[in-house]
Amino acid sequence: MRAAVYRRTGDAADVLSIEEIETPAPGPGQVRVRVSLSGVNPTDWKTRSGLTGSPPSGLQVPHHDGAGVVDAVGAGVTDRSVGQRVWCYLAAAGNPYGTAAEYCVVPAERTVPLPDGASDELGACLGVPALTAAHCLGGRPGDLAEATVLVAGGAGAVGHFAIELAKHAGARVLATVSTEEKAALARAAGADLVFSYREPGAVERIRSAASRVDRIVEVALGANLDLDLAVSGYGTVIVVYASEASDPVVPTRRCMNANATLRYVLLYGVPAEEIAQAAAWTSAALAQGALSALPIHRFPLEEVAAAQDAVEAGALGKVVVVP
Repeated sequence: MRAAVYRRTGDAADVLSIEEIETPAPGPGQVRVRVSLSGVNPTDWKTRSGLTGSPPSGLQVPHHDGAGVVDAVGAGVTDRSVGQRVWCYLAAAGNPYGTAAEYCVVPAERTVPLPDGASDELGACLGVPALTAAHCLGGRPGDLAEATVLVAGGAGAVGHFAIELAKHAGARVLATVSTEEKAALARAAGADLVFSYREPGAVERIRSAASRVDRIVEVALGANLDLDLAVSGYGTVIVVYASEASDPVVPTRRCMNANATLRYVLLYGVPAEEIAQAAAWTSAALAQGALSALPIHRFPLEEVAAAQDAVEAGALGKVVVVP
């Protein structure tokens, strides 16, 4: 099969190559997926560059997310069948066969059935962003009924699904963005109110719109902590899912005054049962038509380096590679 591979970390153009490698067979508890679209996330270029994690011990096919069709099942797999459409998540976590290839082999539990009405584009958008969003929202939609949720970076992939999942759960959703183009995307996702955090008076406008915020899904704690604490109150949970170039200083007294809880999320370390809970919520929302695809930017497999560079540069929407 044709696959993008790297054997050492570094710049995309230096370490990524397109090779013909042996098509892997699924082992016990695994499935093989014929990949139609491979989704690219920030974690993919960060791992490949060496910014996070360790160099691969051998051949590594990148990318965690994707959509495709089950092509073969390993021993002991009873809940997936050949010909079934699925979306994948965390495919490259502890596994050499990510989704940037014609086929990937993953544990069966890291695939989720893709309904007939959902496109491959939408399936490739899910994975890490949607599961991160669901986990940041608490993993249980019933807890969000009538809650007020603030999503920072409402036009990003995690922000997009945080808005849609929170709305699906009955929450009132506010979002912050930096440009009008991003504001349009946040509104399209269903945000009730969208604010520019760059304009003076953002805190006052959010406060006038909501007497309190129950949960904040945060992409840039250092940049947004002052705003977050200003709109927080007793019981507010601020959940941070992305790191920054330098660690912010956390003002302990202000956090105490706000009676806020500050949490951090990295999907790799979340217990499997909680990821399964987030996947179940995502799957239910998907089946009910509550989720939508981001704007899609397609790259052929031969341009996988450019695809990763586009994500690193902050492409608005979802970058996908077509195997």
